[in-house]
Amino acid sequence: MTVQPPAPPGSPTVPAQAGPGAGAAAAPPPPSSLQVAAARNLSSTTKTEPQMQGVTPRWLLSVLPWTQVSGGTYRVNRRLAHTLGTGRVEFAAEGGDYRVIPAQLTELPPLAGLADEEALRALADGCRQREYAPGDTLAGDGTAVEEVLLLAHGKAARLTAGEYGAETHLGVLADGDFAGEHALAEDNDWPCELRALTRCTVLALPLSVVRSVAGRSPALRDRLAAHLRELAAPRNRRGEADVAVASGHHGEPDLPGTFVDYETSPREYELSVAQTVLRVHTRVADLYNEPMDQVAQQVRLTVEALRERQEHELVNNREFGLLHNVDPRQRLHAGSGPPTPDDLDRLLARRRKTQYLLAHPRAIAAIGRECSSRGLMPPSGELDGRPVRTWRGVPLLPCDKIPVTRAGTTSVLAMRTGEENQGVVGLHQRGIPEEIEPSLNVRFMGINDQAVMSYLVSLYFSAAVLVPDALGVLEDVEV
Repeated sequence: MTVQPPAPPGSPTVPAQAGPGAGAAAAPPPPSSLQVAAARNLSSTTKTEPQMQGVTPRWLLSVLPWTQVSGGTYRVNRRLAHTLGTGRVEFAAEGGDYRVIPAQLTELPPLAGLADEEALRALADGCRQREYAPGDTLAGDGTAVEEVLLLAHGKAARLTAGEYGAETHLGVLADGDFAGEHALAEDNDWPCELRALTRCTVLALPLSVVRSVAGRSPALRDRLAAHLRELAAPRNRRGEADVAVASGHHGEPDLPGTFVDYETSPREYELSVAQTVLRVHTRVADLYNEPMDQVAQQVRLTVEALRERQEHELVNNREFGLLHNVDPRQRLHAGSGPPTPDDLDRLLARRRKTQYLLAHPRAIAAIGRECSSRGLMPPSGELDGRPVRTWRGVPLLPCDKIPVTRAGTTSVLAMRTGEENQGVVGLHQRGIPEEIEPSLNVRFMGINDQAVMSYLVSLYFSAAVLVPDALGVLEDVEV
């Protein structure tokens, strides 16, 4: 009997030949036509252009009217306004202790422009921290103002008695807001009640401290006196210098003389830029250019990324981004937590002809839940041939560039657009060298020693808010 030697490790196993009657499976018959695997070698596949997941609807870029800025700078001229220093105060936190940053006190209108650092530090040191539970009263309606309240953390409602005895809700104060600042320049009473909606941390600046610091700071005394003069200056309800007009008279009375005063230092917006250097090896461009142009596809995908960055900057840039350029008087806080129909109505009521609402998709979902809980079904509309949600006939557009914090809060923007409406406009410059799209160009930079071609891809843009009420925001809505 012959014994087969064992096969070495890793060698293929060769099956033994089956003898007649062994019951082994018969070998498959040879193919009678060309097989798929072979045929693919002679065919060209159907392929797509390179795809990317980072493309979003970019509604903001679509709805903004774009203004040509030939000189690279856009100046916004406005009527002279007397409302100054109406921003928000920032605080430094150490554990549960808060302290106001001295320079931030100039956000209070009576202290706007005060340059005496020693006086500001003395005022900041005079603040006293207090804690309030939900439902506590921070200040009583009609009582004398004895201190300025700086809200470091939490929410408080402004309430007053209505015409028929019921409480009237005047708005919400939140982190960074303040109240009672009007008493720094003149004695006055609280115009409404302040009541804590959540647990609140408040820094109180007693008026006695302000008077003590003013006694040794000529700069502070001069600033408070200047604020009184500003209050006495004629102004309209928007804070602009008034235009004297006579009406309803008979005969030949002396008519008032007037002129329209302008801001002496109007704001100017310079075009911002988003850039990158695109690199393509010459071998790729020479040998692998069919059926799709490799350089063209690289440029197309790079432009998509630049457009995404453009919308992000238009929302979040510290200099010209919409979230950072909302006038403090146009900032609202949600009355409870989620964005309710009442909150959206208050946001729309702050301006004429609101044309668009923009919100993060999660905020839009939260709005839908609040409407459903009240049995409301906002109608859908159509914008640029695409169906969109609406509120009171205003398109509610998704924008994932509006940030959502770790705490699950975000903002809802409301805006009016166009120069003819004194609204929000986008800024760009058409006709730049080697332009491939408006205000976007691709410039060849050469080939390096590694045979790599470089292209500079640049996109120039900015945005401007022509008047303060063109843009508003509902802040700290929970999603």
